[in-house]
Amino acid sequence: VVRTEQGLYGDNTDAQGFLYMAKRAGIEFSGRKVLVFGSGGASLTAQYVARSRGAREVVAISRSGENNYHNLSRHEDAQILVNATPVGMFPGNGEAVADLSAFPRCEGVLDLIYNPRRTALLLQAEALGIPHADGLPMLVEQARAAEELFFCKAIPESETARILKLLRRETGNIVLIGMPYSGKSTLGRKLAKVLNKHFVDIDEELKKRELDLNALYPDVERFRKAEAEETISQANVRGKVIACGGGVVLNPEAMGHLQGNGIILFLDASPEKLAERLDGTRPLLKSREDLFKTYRERIDLYGKYADIIVPEGMSINKIKERIYAHLGD
Repeated sequence: VVRTEQGLYGDNTDAQGFLYMAKRAGIEFSGRKVLVFGSGGASLTAQYVARSRGAREVVAISRSGENNYHNLSRHEDAQILVNATPVGMFPGNGEAVADLSAFPRCEGVLDLIYNPRRTALLLQAEALGIPHADGLPMLVEQARAAEELFFCKAIPESETARILKLLRRETGNIVLIGMPYSGKSTLGRKLAKVLNKHFVDIDEELKKRELDLNALYPDVERFRKAEAEETISQANVRGKVIACGGGVVLNPEAMGHLQGNGIILFLDASPEKLAERLDGTRPLLKSREDLFKTYRERIDLYGKYADIIVPEGMSINKIKERIYAHLGD
C-alpha cells in the first residue's frame, strides 16, 4: 500500500520480479503451455504473468485439485515449468516437485526458491541443458520496484543486476573437490583469504571429533557416513570455502547439498604428480597402485560434478576471475 497526495493505492511488485527472472533466463511464455506447481499467492503471480505474456495454456498443479501430482502425465506436453511451492527449499534440499524427464517438450524451468540457489529441480534442468532460473533475481527486482513506489523515485534496472551479483559473491560457497594430495586445503585457505570467506576443511573437522579415516579404519563405511554428514552440515551454511574429502563424490546426497549453494571446483592433478606426494599416512592409499586405482574410480565423478576445472599451476587471481565469471549469470 502506497500513500500519495491523491490518497492510498495498492500495488504488487512480485509480477515484475517474476517477469525479470524469466527474461534473465531467456524464457518466453508466448504460445507456450505453462505448468505452475502450487496454488498460493506465488502461483497466482506466475499464472498472471504467463497469461499476460501470451501463454497458450496455463495449468496450476495442487495437491488436491483437478490437476494434481497424481495425474501429471496429462500435462507431459508442458513447455515451461514453474515451481511456486516450498518443495526443495532448505532444509528440504534434494526434494523436487517433479521429474523433468516426464516433460520431453520442456524448454524452461523457473524455481521461485532462492535457498538453495540450485534446487534439485534446477540441477536436473542444468544437466539436461534446459534454460532455468532460481528465485533470487525475482526477490531483488521486486525489492527495487517496491523501493521506487515507496520513495517515489526511479531506480535503474541495472541496480538489480549489481545487487544480484554482490549477493551471489557474498553468499555462495566455493567447494573444492579432487584427489587426496591435490592441494585442496592449501588452495582453499588462499581462496578464503582473497574472497573474504570462512574456510572449512572437512577432514580437519572430522579429526576434531576423532572421526577421521585413520581413527576409524578399517570401518570405511562408518567414516564415509560421518564424512557425508559433516559435509552436508557445512554445505548448508553459506559464504564459505569448503575443502572436501577426496571420496565425497561417492555420495550423491552430499554432492547435491554442496551443489545447492556452491560452485564446485575440481583440482585436476595428474596421478603421476599425486604419486610424487604419497607419504604413506592414508590407510587407503599406501602405494602407487592404490592411488592409480582410486584415481580411475573417481575421475569421471570429479568431472561430472565440476563447475570449474582448475589445472595445476593456475594462479589465484585467474581462479578468482573464473569464479566471479561463473557467478555472474
